[in-house]
Amino acid sequence: MKSINPYLNFNGKTEEAFNFYKSVFGGEFAALQRFKGMPPPAKVASKEKDQILHISLPLGKVGMLMGSDAPESMGMKVNFGNNVHLMIDAESEQEARRQYAGLSAGGKVHMPLEKTFWGALYANFTDKFGVQWMISFGMAQPQPKNQ
Repeated sequence: MKSINPYLNFNGKTEEAFNFYKSVFGGEFAALQRFKGMPPPAKVASKEKDQILHISLPLGKVGMLMGSDAPESMGMKVNFGNNVHLMIDAESEQEARRQYAGLSAGGKVHMPLEKTFWGALYANFTDKFGVQWMISFGMAQPQPKNQ
């Protein structure tokens, strides 16, 4: 495994929060994408299109603080307990599949492990103990900034 990183969810405050974290930790965003950049048939309300789909801020030599808004128009709602995920950056597809199979067993899968429009093999699920997980493999390059 390359790393495990925290992934934070917000109700429309991701940009404000990450600008704050950037002011504290320094550095530059490795990725910044907005919901308006999603391919069809994405259904997000026009008032939420400028919210953050994904943002990442490098921390130290290998760490990454990542986050996203959770638009209610897409059926998402952030509450204490679902606002933090552990993001596994797998070293191989085999490792990603093994960890997904093990960690998701007996839990609730929100997005099964599959290839995504951003090019990674990705899954999102809650394990049987209520811990939120994301597993990703295959993003060779940081995504470009889309302002």
